[in-house]
Amino acid sequence: MADEFMKGFACLMVGGLGWMTIKGWYNTPSFEGAQLTGELTIEEPTVFDQIALFMGDAFFWFAVLGALTFWVVLPLVSEFQTYLNERSA
Repeated sequence: MADEFMKGFACLMVGGLGWMTIKGWYNTPSFEGAQLTGELTIEEPTVFDQIALFMGDAFFWFAVLGALTFWVVLPLVSEFQTYLNERSA
């Protein structure tokens, strides 16, 4: 189970750091107001800006879903398989 914990933690860290980096570049108009969740600071995003904004959202969901998968879903599946094996034996 420590293996699944570290995989989930790695997903959380990689996704979180990627999300914070991209959101810090594109959503921080000043250091006095909202920073990571502020408004978009560019008026007309280029193709590369749009790719980066998409990757920011992808990093966020990778962090959330990756951690939940390794911390909740896979242990539940493992416990359910153990339960079914004990029940059939």
